Amino acid sequence: MRHFWQSRLNIISYVLGIQATIMKSANNLTKYSLRSWVLVLALAPTVLVGILLGSYFTINRFYELEETLIAQGRSIVEPLAIASEFGLLADNREVTKRLLSASQLSNSALIRSIAIFDIQNHLFVTSHYHKDFESMRYKEALERLNPDEFETLEDSLIIRMPIVSNTGKAGINLFAQTGTASPNAHPGTSQAVPAASMETKEGQQLLGYIAILLNKENALLEQHRAAIAAFVIVLIGVQFNLFFTFRLVKHVNFPITEMVRVVAKIREGKLDARLDGNLIGELDLLKRGINAMAGSLSEYHDEMQQNIDQATFDLRETLEQIEIQNVELDLAKKRAQEASQIKSEFLANMSHELRTPLNGVIGFARQLIKTPLHASQLDYIKTIDRSATNLLGIINDILDFSKLEAGKMELEKMPFSLRETVAETITIIAPSAQAKGLELVIDIDENVPEHVSGDAMRVNQIITNLVGNAIKFTDSGSVVFKVILVAETDDRVTLRCEVIDTGIGIDDSQQEYLFQAFGQADSSISRRFGGTGLGLVITKRLINKMGGQIGFTSSSEKGSNFWFILPLNLSQFQIGEVLPMDVLHGKSVLLYEPRTLTRETLNRRLISWQLSLTSVCSIDELTQTLAKPEPHYDYALISCHGFDTTQALGQQLQQARSKATSLILLHDCFEHETMVSQLRNSVDILVITPISDYALARQLIYPPAKNLIIPELAPEQSYQRQRMSVLAVDDNPANLMLIDTLLQEVVTNVVTASRGETAVELAKGQQFDLIFMDIQMPGIDGLAATRLIRQASMNRNTPIIAVTAHALSEEKESILNSGMDGYLPKPIDENSLKAVIERWVSKPKFTHFDLQTLNWEMCLTQVNQKQDLALEMLRMLVKSLPETIEHLEHALEEQSQDKMLYTVHKLHGASLYCGVPNTQKLCHALESSLKKLTPILDLEPEILELLDELTKVESAANQVITQLSADINHDQ
Repeated sequence: MRHFWQSRLNIISYVLGIQATIMKSANNLTKYSLRSWVLVLALAPTVLVGILLGSYFTINRFYELEETLIAQGRSIVEPLAIASEFGLLADNREVTKRLLSASQLSNSALIRSIAIFDIQNHLFVTSHYHKDFESMRYKEALERLNPDEFETLEDSLIIRMPIVSNTGKAGINLFAQTGTASPNAHPGTSQAVPAASMETKEGQQLLGYIAILLNKENALLEQHRAAIAAFVIVLIGVQFNLFFTFRLVKHVNFPITEMVRVVAKIREGKLDARLDGNLIGELDLLKRGINAMAGSLSEYHDEMQQNIDQATFDLRETLEQIEIQNVELDLAKKRAQEASQIKSEFLANMSHELRTPLNGVIGFARQLIKTPLHASQLDYIKTIDRSATNLLGIINDILDFSKLEAGKMELEKMPFSLRETVAETITIIAPSAQAKGLELVIDIDENVPEHVSGDAMRVNQIITNLVGNAIKFTDSGSVVFKVILVAETDDRVTLRCEVIDTGIGIDDSQQEYLFQAFGQADSSISRRFGGTGLGLVITKRLINKMGGQIGFTSSSEKGSNFWFILPLNLSQFQIGEVLPMDVLHGKSVLLYEPRTLTRETLNRRLISWQLSLTSVCSIDELTQTLAKPEPHYDYALISCHGFDTTQALGQQLQQARSKATSLILLHDCFEHETMVSQLRNSVDILVITPISDYALARQLIYPPAKNLIIPELAPEQSYQRQRMSVLAVDDNPANLMLIDTLLQEVVTNVVTASRGETAVELAKGQQFDLIFMDIQMPGIDGLAATRLIRQASMNRNTPIIAVTAHALSEEKESILNSGMDGYLPKPIDENSLKAVIERWVSKPKFTHFDLQTLNWEMCLTQVNQKQDLALEMLRMLVKSLPETIEHLEHALEEQSQDKMLYTVHKLHGASLYCGVPNTQKLCHALESSLKKLTPILDLEPEILELLDELTKVESAANQVITQLSADINHDQ
């Protein structure tokens, strides 16, 4: 039965395969002609249906013939199985053999052989000699033999039937009593032996089984005939279908082919092609439509040709005009580039031309202040100085705006102290707030990190612009500068800064114009308050260039809140002095401050330092607190605000003196100048508000004797002039006179020159310690003069400092690249001039190592010329080198990608602030390769080179530290 269904499944699979092939062919017809489409779509259903029906009836016929053969075999084997029972019981082979032979003879066309097997599965008897009776033997245990068991062998069918004893044990005993031979008696003996048997599930005794081998040739022949008949019927149906299909193709495909040919001619441009003849149905309508389309296309073609001729003529004229315009555009582009170049030159020249007279005005005004003057004269000179300084600020704003517009402003990345920078900035602009009686507050959250890296000068400029605007537009109330920590990672911090004022505010209709250049929210504001309207524009663009953003909220007559997000890098080095804040833990402090914002800010600071705080906001509360016998305070911070007279403040200070170990007076230098001057000896410390966290903490931690108390105004101490010879070069007589005057106060010998040629000649014949060189001069300018001095003179190694009014970054780069050593902008500030002289006179000279290994000038530049800070960073780098080298060697030995990347990244960060160019380059290259997952084995040469370079850095740094430390100790 298994083989039967397997054969039918094969036939069904074959039919389905034919169907899939036909469908696949139909899907691929998109690339064939309509004739192929018609043939396939007409033949495919007929062939498919014919195959399916023929297969169905053929399979049924096969099934019927198989079942008929099995039924015939069962009708023969069942009687033989019953008749063979007594032959097996009596062990009578002759009788059984005759029975089998008679059955085979009567069905000789159907039966090939009959065999009986006993209970031991031994051959008992066969109908005739058969060579392959083993194929008729049942291969499994006899108890598993089913009555309907059959097996197919090629062209034969084997049917097996179990032989059972219906007489049971009674029959066996009967044979024994009558003396009949036992079923198990051996041939040639008469001994009665019980028959061998096996009890079946129905309680019958299994004696053996009969197997009949049937001939399937007739059945197979009938099956083949049925298959051939089905195939012939399907073939006849396909032929009929082909006949009608070709008739359809003749009446449909030929006209369509003709239409395709005519359409192809029309597409080639043969618009006179037409279709002829009578067609059937919709094909005739299609023929008329194609002929009409051809006629319309012929008309349209003629009209289009006329239009093309006209358009071609117009196009030629247009192309000529475009060509002329392109030439004009090229000329305009060249003019624009020239204008841009002229603009840059104009800015540089304007910077020079404006700063040059301002240099004389401001310089000589400050020199004049040093001379004995009447009060009115001194007031006039100070007014001139303030006006010139304001004009210089306007010029700087315009130049900054121009550089931002041109995209030429570059931001520096140097470590700086955030709170110190904010305090320095606010201190500069605080007098303007104090003069208006405003409460100016610095509120920096305690979570904000102190040591950051970025462009401190631009941060200073942003704060100055925003806080300065707030002070300018606020007549009464307060201005608060807040800094809040937004986010912090391992190497980056994001801060939110807010400037909150109680000023005039901004009307809603004017807010959209706020960040536009050369404009303010209200046109009357510039007349009332002054200003160019560039401050906020510059601030916004600076913040955007730093990667931050700025915004504001404002209400008319209620004040404004300008906020900006400032992303900065975290510095790996601590900038400035580290204060022992744990000294303040648990100490008591009394604070009197009537101003709410200042008091709340001071309260938060003092509490965050774990001080025991007693805060009062009125004079009555202060009096009551001081009148109590307990407690005694370690510190008493008393504000000058709220006191009408010096006497009242003095009484409170006298009372506080007995209650506090350290007495600190908080004051505004303008509003309380008289009180402070009279009571300075009654207190331990004077503190000008607003004060930074660092400054206040330092005042509390260290004893009063170590603090700097504001002294009485004393005559300025005379400056010790340096024994050195200086050459000053400038083409402007006023500036040359000013720099000569300033230099005469700080050095012993000054030589001046008004032209570059004169400076070159002087440099050939005299050795100078320092040369100040103007850049823009007629004839040989400052850059050319510097090159000539470096080539052939007695001052090849003399430091040359550029003194110029140029302020563009590319000008500064060209100045430094020309061979000059420094840069001093105009207008010249006396303190800046002294600082330059101090720096270059005491400049250390190192000659025992390569400057690419360690460059001390780069160290100073990266920390804004703070020698102590540069030296401390160098010490920290040297201290970390042994551990860094050890980690690099271990990571190389272990081939650890993560350890190597971490160590190199940390070293790279440290090298950015210590002037070690080679180390920085190697770290950058290694870090980039490690981040790309380059195997450490491939980077081994670079790692070994870095280890060797670190050894050189350590040696060079120790030399610098030793020499500079000795110089510092000698100066002390």
